[in-house]
Amino acid sequence: MPSATESGLAQPPECPTRPGSRFPRLLSRVARNAAAVTTALLVVALVPALRAARLPLRFNWPVLLGAWVGLIFQSLFLACILYGIAGPFESTLKPFLRRYWNDKRRLLLLLPLVVELFWLEGAFPGAVLVVTVLAVVELLERTRRQPGAFLTAVEAVMLPAAYLFVGLVVTFALNDLIVTRRFYGAYDALFNRADTWILGGATVSELAHQAARMLPRQTFTLLEIIYWGMFSQIGAGIIFTGLQFGKGRAYQLVGTILTGYFLALVCFYLWPSHGPYYTCPGHFSSLPDKLSVYAAQQTLLLRAQALWQGRGVDSIGTDYFIAFPCMHIAQPLIVMWFLRGWRRVVLALLLLDVLLTVSILLLEWHYLVDLPGGVAIAALAIASVGREPVSGGAGDPANPSRGECSRPMTSARQSA
Repeated sequence: MPSATESGLAQPPECPTRPGSRFPRLLSRVARNAAAVTTALLVVALVPALRAARLPLRFNWPVLLGAWVGLIFQSLFLACILYGIAGPFESTLKPFLRRYWNDKRRLLLLLPLVVELFWLEGAFPGAVLVVTVLAVVELLERTRRQPGAFLTAVEAVMLPAAYLFVGLVVTFALNDLIVTRRFYGAYDALFNRADTWILGGATVSELAHQAARMLPRQTFTLLEIIYWGMFSQIGAGIIFTGLQFGKGRAYQLVGTILTGYFLALVCFYLWPSHGPYYTCPGHFSSLPDKLSVYAAQQTLLLRAQALWQGRGVDSIGTDYFIAFPCMHIAQPLIVMWFLRGWRRVVLALLLLDVLLTVSILLLEWHYLVDLPGGVAIAALAIASVGREPVSGGAGDPANPSRGECSRPMTSARQSA
């Protein structure tokens, strides 16, 4: 169909912006960034709220920052694996492998680093560190012919990651505030009874104890790794969206995650519950005692008791007491929604999250009824940011459609 110019039709004149039209546009912008606005308002309100609750204005920064740095490395590791899965091989891994094969000096420099890291850190941490170093070097290689592209890529990932960090710290502080006013286990008995109705008289705790008797101990070690690994899915999602579409879309992913957390806080205030490990009298004695999740559960339980009993805590750390709704279900669903343009990546995450669901239940973090609650939270959070289409090309992050920051992921062909 010919354009207005080609058909000889006069184009309508541009309407001048009237002073009164700025306010609706401002409201529209605020609505699109509701999560960021809410986070900013909560940060401002946090100081007087903590003082009113007689909680310390101290944060356990070594724990918070240590967990955050570890998450960065794990997220890069998972993002590299997903990048290889996304394919095609010709534009993802092949340029990297050919670069090292053609220049054997790289291998000579790499070998001592690999040996040292594996020796000092162990197999899995060593692998994470090695892959992270290689990923950063590879990104430098693929952006070296584009001035400023590397810094743009780093900014597109690290700024949204910093936004997520601030939002999570606020969430932890709000958890503490709520527990000073609402009993953290008020609805556990109700949710446990609901589970028995769904499971034909059984409970999540009974199923977990039965599994512990039947399965090797190594199974629970694997489930623990999968459970903690959920957070690296968020980081990998930020890396994919940031490098592919720019920091704007990565901010949107983080805003959706934080919207889910804020909705979960509202649910926790209305229907506070702590999880099956709280209602199970034999949880810490019947299951493998060398897992870090059980130490974390004991710590959370002690801190929740101290807050509810008015004894307080010395500082705010990674305090998260919410069973319903299950954010370990909501967050992967949100990440998969934002990565839906890469079908193979979503399929890989879906298979991983099936195991994650098993770990959530067998480690007694959540009731069965918490899971649909997590699905509902994910749906509400996604609806709040709009249903904007996202495409990764033909399932290939190295072949973007239209993005602000696609060059770092597409320059493999140019620099190979």
